Parts: sequence; C-alpha cells; structure tokens
Amino acid sequence: MGVLVNGKWTDGELAQETGERGQFQRVESRFRERITADGSSGFKAEAGRYHLYVSHGCPWAHRTLIYRALKKLDGVISVAYAVPGLKQHGWTFEDDPRFPDCIPDTVNGFHHLHEAYTASDANYSGKVTVPALWDRKTSRIINNESSEIIRMLNSEFNAFTGEATDYYPAALRADIDAINERIYRTVNNGVYRCGFAKSQAAYEEAYDELFATLDELDARLSQRRYLLGNRLTEADWRLYPTLVRFDVAYFSLFKCNKKRIADYPNLSNYMRELYSVPGVAATTKPRYYVVNYYSILKLNPTGIIPKGTPIDLGQPHDRARIAA
Repeated sequence: MGVLVNGKWTDGELAQETGERGQFQRVESRFRERITADGSSGFKAEAGRYHLYVSHGCPWAHRTLIYRALKKLDGVISVAYAVPGLKQHGWTFEDDPRFPDCIPDTVNGFHHLHEAYTASDANYSGKVTVPALWDRKTSRIINNESSEIIRMLNSEFNAFTGEATDYYPAALRADIDAINERIYRTVNNGVYRCGFAKSQAAYEEAYDELFATLDELDARLSQRRYLLGNRLTEADWRLYPTLVRFDVAYFSLFKCNKKRIADYPNLSNYMRELYSVPGVAATTKPRYYVVNYYSILKLNPTGIIPKGTPIDLGQPHDRARIAA
C-alpha cells in the first residue's frame, strides 16, 4: 500500500512489521494527543473543531464511526471517507458516483491521506493509517490510535449532545481492559497475523490462537448477553468490526478458514444484535469490505474483486433469550 519516508510517499512496506520468525508485527500509532472536556490536555472538546479521516473498509476506523453514531456526534465532529479500494497513493478521498456515501475531504481538500500526515509532520516516516483525528485549530493530526479516539468520543463530548451513555464505566474498566487485550492480540489483530504472516509457523500460531479465542467467545456468549454481562461496553464495540468483516474477507483472503462467524451460533446472533443497535447499521458496509480487502495486491495479485457478499446482517437474532 505504500509508506512515507521522510515525508515522501514511496511504494513499499515497513521492515519492522515482519519479525524474525515471519510473524506480522503491527507498529504503534505515532500521534497520541488527547482531547479533554475541560481542555486541560491542551485540546479542548469543541463542536466543529475536530475532523476524522476514515475508511469504511478499515475495522480500526469503523470503531470511531460507531462511537460517533452512538454518542450522537454527527453534528459535532465532521468526517472524510476514503473511497473503497487501496490506491496507488494509499487512502484516497474523491467524488466517486459508485460510492456516494464516501464524502471527500471538505475541510482541507486533501486528495490522499498522506497529505494530512505530512501537513502534520513534514518529515514523517511510517505508515499512513485511518482513523486520523485532525484538529482544525492547530492544523494537524493529533491522534491516529483508534482505541484512544473512541475513549475521547465516549466521554469528552457529552456536553454537546446530552448522550451520557458510558461504554467504559469505572467499575468495569479492569474487566474491559483484560478482555480487550486478549481479543486484540488473537482476533482483531489475529486475523492480520494470519493474513500477513510470512512463514507457515507464524501463520499457524496466529490461526490456532484466533480460533481458540473465537471458540471461547462463542461459549461465553451462550450464557451472557454481551461480553461482560448485561450491558454493552467498549469490549463489544471493539470486537464487532472484526466479526462483520470475517466471513466476507478474513475467512478466505486471510486464510482464516476453519469456521465462519456464521458457523458460531452465539457469535453470529450477537453480531446481528449489535448491528441492530440504532445508528450502527449505517456504519456497516459489507460490500465495501470485499472491495477493500481484495484490492490488497500482495494478497490478491490479479486484483479481481469477488462478486458476492456472503453475509446478511439484517436477519433476526435470538439474543433476547438471554436476559439483558
């Protein structure tokens, strides 16, 4: 997909993303400033100040779109949506009649996301990723780590919407952090560890860990409405974007082919329940996931995009059998 090297776009990969055993190693996000309601961080929560760069195809960006919807922040934080498919210069923002809901960048007019990165740091070297949270006042990206962005959206903008639902409540934080850590390594990033492994051993290790966790989660959800019991939390919203991409992309293209999510009765019904939460369906675009992932030429050199989209999220779910 390409990277920036000293502020220049180049067609290549980061060597540090492949370990000595051929395992995929995700590099850490570089922009890590924080927005606070009172401005004590130097970045005050304000309506109209912040702008998100996202792609519907990316599960990490999907988290932020879910939180923007749940917390009713549509009128507070603007969004630019990259068109599906990985382009020569990475994430690309343009008017494309095939994707009318992919609004280009109306704030800065950037055509490629790497322009936002070099505007923030002229000598930036590294990956150019979504989501990226832009501050209009300082004219730069302040955060590109999805796990941190969703916590800001969860708590720091409540005054603008009156939506005070807390998906990271103090009493559950230790439990949320613990399950997040396991799911991140073996599921959220686990599918990438399968898909981008460069040795058989690294692939099989990731594959076995992935399905061990999915088996455990399906069993867990046979007794609990949500991952931590009777209320939706951050842990559920971090898992959901991986689940909705699994059968249309990870199962086949990323070689995660032991089972589909459709083969897990509890996970599949749970996924459909989360899809039915008001606002979430509009953030969920399975056809875009097919286009996006099958545009990764190192995994699909012909560039042929599968015609089908083998998932139906609108089917009824059975989660009401477990008391909420």
